[in-house]
Amino acid sequence: MTTGRLRFGAFLAPHHPLGEHPTLMFRRDLELAAHLDELGYDEFWCGEHHSSGWETIASPEMFLAAAGERTSRIGLGTGVVSLPYHHPFNVAQRIVQLDHMTRGRALFGSGPGALPSDARTLGIDPMVQRDRQDEALGVICRLLRGEDRFTHESEWFTLRDAQLQILPLQEEVPMVTASSISPSGMQLAGKHGTGVISIASASTEGLQALPTQWSFAEDAAAQHGKVADRRDWRVLMAWHLAETREQAEREAITGLHRWHNDYNVHVLGRPGATRVEDAQELLERTTGQGAVGAGAAVIGTPDDLVAAVRSLQDLTGGFGVVVGFAHDWANREATLRSWELAARYVVPELNGYTRNLRASADHLHENQADLIAGASAAVFAKISENERASAAMATTMQQIQEQQQGGGWRPGMPKASAEGGD
Repeated sequence: MTTGRLRFGAFLAPHHPLGEHPTLMFRRDLELAAHLDELGYDEFWCGEHHSSGWETIASPEMFLAAAGERTSRIGLGTGVVSLPYHHPFNVAQRIVQLDHMTRGRALFGSGPGALPSDARTLGIDPMVQRDRQDEALGVICRLLRGEDRFTHESEWFTLRDAQLQILPLQEEVPMVTASSISPSGMQLAGKHGTGVISIASASTEGLQALPTQWSFAEDAAAQHGKVADRRDWRVLMAWHLAETREQAEREAITGLHRWHNDYNVHVLGRPGATRVEDAQELLERTTGQGAVGAGAAVIGTPDDLVAAVRSLQDLTGGFGVVVGFAHDWANREATLRSWELAARYVVPELNGYTRNLRASADHLHENQADLIAGASAAVFAKISENERASAAMATTMQQIQEQQQGGGWRPGMPKASAEGGD
């Protein structure tokens, strides 16, 4: 199934190891957004979190407004706003303001809330989070569409004669819902007519769930008179690239080991995640080396990532946007170079930007004898028309012949010098 040319983006949760100055973390995250904008990436997403120590952006809208002043074309998305944490009217207001402040580049992503610790702090029962996301999203869609004033009564928020006083700059703000392994995110996307960002696809469990995920969105969309478009499906992928696979592994292995053991296992206690003492063993598990099927990440060359994206397209039936997971597995310089390598080599290869360049080079190679013969004949024809040029050419040809025979003369050297005289 084809979805046309792929778009490319980045997802910054963020996941920053403990120990760095928070102010400097925010600054380098803004620098990453500017770097990706310069490289031509289409989208930049950042999340909302209030605990864990590693995930430091509490207000994606504030961060993206700052990023908007440092970028010019890249779409800036909330990845995602946890709707149960907020009054829906305030969320809609902030998205509208972000859209105007970024000159129409806002992308609105929503979710139920990822960290149980955030929900507990706010006194929210995890059992109601997805229903509240559903209810809030329906209200926000009505507000952003500019519907007539309406009232909405809920057990957790109230709206009376509500209408936004400013509508988005874009005619329609692109929206996505976060989808993990359960079908709820896909079903909400189908129900409300939004796109999807599959954030669990950078895990083995998430990869295994992908082939069946899109059908949930299609079924829900059909039930509510909408159409699910695969071009609006964003799939998260994790990678670190270098010029060789060995270099990429050398750069990422220590940071990957720390991220897994210190964050996934020690801080989050992710279901199924266990501590791995051997960093090389973890790298091989993560990349799928020596295992059946694809790994959860690509740590290698641009060619490796091209192959992984194509494999994922076949696995899923097609999607519209590749979203790279922003991490700190490698140092700053290597990380920026990894994003650059993807932009320089992966994006054009997958979207066919280099196809005709290769065809042009191949065409010249296949026809070089005829082309050179024709060009040479034209040059000699013009030379033969001029007596002085013809004589000079004869002298040059004689010197070349002498060089080939004697091996000592080269153009510009007096013949006597070549023969060893003064």
